[in-house]
Amino acid sequence: MKDKSIVTRRDFMKAAATTALLAAAGLPALAGQAVAGSEKAQERQGKARVVLVRNARAVRDDGTLDSRILGEMLDEAVTRLFQAPNAAGAWKKVVTPSDRVGIKSNVWKYLPTPPELVEIIKSRVESAGVDEKNVHADDRGARETLAASTALINVRPLRSHHWAGIGGCIKNYIMFVDNPSSYHDNSCASLGAIWNLPVVKGKTRLNILVLLTPQFYGRGPHHFDPRYVWPYKGIMVSTDPVALDALGAQLLLKKRVASFGENRPVTPVNHIQAADREYGIGVSDLKRIDLIKLGWSDEALL
Repeated sequence: MKDKSIVTRRDFMKAAATTALLAAAGLPALAGQAVAGSEKAQERQGKARVVLVRNARAVRDDGTLDSRILGEMLDEAVTRLFQAPNAAGAWKKVVTPSDRVGIKSNVWKYLPTPPELVEIIKSRVESAGVDEKNVHADDRGARETLAASTALINVRPLRSHHWAGIGGCIKNYIMFVDNPSSYHDNSCASLGAIWNLPVVKGKTRLNILVLLTPQFYGRGPHHFDPRYVWPYKGIMVSTDPVALDALGAQLLLKKRVASFGENRPVTPVNHIQAADREYGIGVSDLKRIDLIKLGWSDEALL
């Protein structure tokens, strides 16, 4: 696949326009503008690495997935993320044979984590030396079934969300608590706190934001409309869930502008900023995210 330059003049001009839109949408932190953050955020100067890979053949015209292509995409993304010589070497950096691996998926009926992708992840984990009996995937029962995991792989599709603005990697861990609805207050701003609970803290080795067919717009808590789903045909990976969701929010916003011809803000996204500034689990400032783009580049938007 062809590796595309991350920042071109055209990208810069697009970013400038999007910054104005994000600011208008009330997302100054995601736009990279100066904000009054906590001392914790000001002390962190590191950057997050994110790899986006797309393939025009990943989703067929009938909506089914090409598992072979999807496996190649994931291997390529992980190899680049961990700067490994090959896919086998990359997966050995994700897990070790002594790990008990939990794959946190998502079962929302309209746009679940593709079972094909879960099976691919299982196969890669097992190929890295983890015994099959020590690899488990779950969503709603994660609090019990994945609690004993020593390593977690977080994978879910990107979509708009009534309370949180987006459903992404941060929110996907809400099933690790026994009272998920208690995290809906203030636009789900406290979701980042879940990541500091003993059941998950320090365990996540890889986050995968599935962008095969994202839902970019919705109305109401459980709204789904196929008109607002598009075949983006990508996946994005990182060890940083906040960076993935910050880019995911930007992608949905740009798609809304492209589709509606006007700004329809992705709001609220308090939880992304709070996950960075209050809970210290990742980077929300786009200026501090190194995005590496691989593969198909048509209408990438990012």
